[in-house]
Amino acid sequence: MLPDGALTSPAARRNAEAILRVLRAHLPARGSVLEIASGSGEHAAAFAAALPDLDWTPSDPSDQARDSIAAWSRQLAASNLNPPLALDAGDPMTWPTETFDALYCANMTHISPWSATEGLMDLAGRVLRRPGGLLALYGPYREFEVPLAESNAVFDASLKARNVDWGLRDREMVEALARSHGLAATLRVQMPANNLILLFRAV
Repeated sequence: MLPDGALTSPAARRNAEAILRVLRAHLPARGSVLEIASGSGEHAAAFAAALPDLDWTPSDPSDQARDSIAAWSRQLAASNLNPPLALDAGDPMTWPTETFDALYCANMTHISPWSATEGLMDLAGRVLRRPGGLLALYGPYREFEVPLAESNAVFDASLKARNVDWGLRDREMVEALARSHGLAATLRVQMPANNLILLFRAV
């Protein structure tokens, strides 16, 4: 049974364990994590529960999403899961001023205009602790040297049909944008269902 006011995402539930395995290997043992575009809040709750020594701050520009994050947080009742921020990656006026050891963002870059990815990299360049602060991105990407999976091609077309400013981003363009904000691409991890985790470090 869902907590009162909570949303659920079957995809978020499905991929949480696989993502957690990668995050656990690369996040610091202790520190602070800012999650961008937390959506339903299920990742925030699962990861905060699994990583109790990390202070986890979820965020989302949607009121409905923040209500859902708060509902999952109430059910978890974990001291390391903070209230959600009304953060919009494309609006610097909503960004926090404190620094973080890591940023985590899943499934945002393709379901938002490119300006949101530009904002995400600008935000990461400002708030990640240096050197070594981690930015972890999860989702599907286009890659110059890798044929696009049929399922991702269909998904990309469906996104663009919904909004011409949406669609799968080129990994190489994302990495170039990251470099312009002082973030070095350090690892590409192949994930289930033709998704990737891309890791960057503040230099």
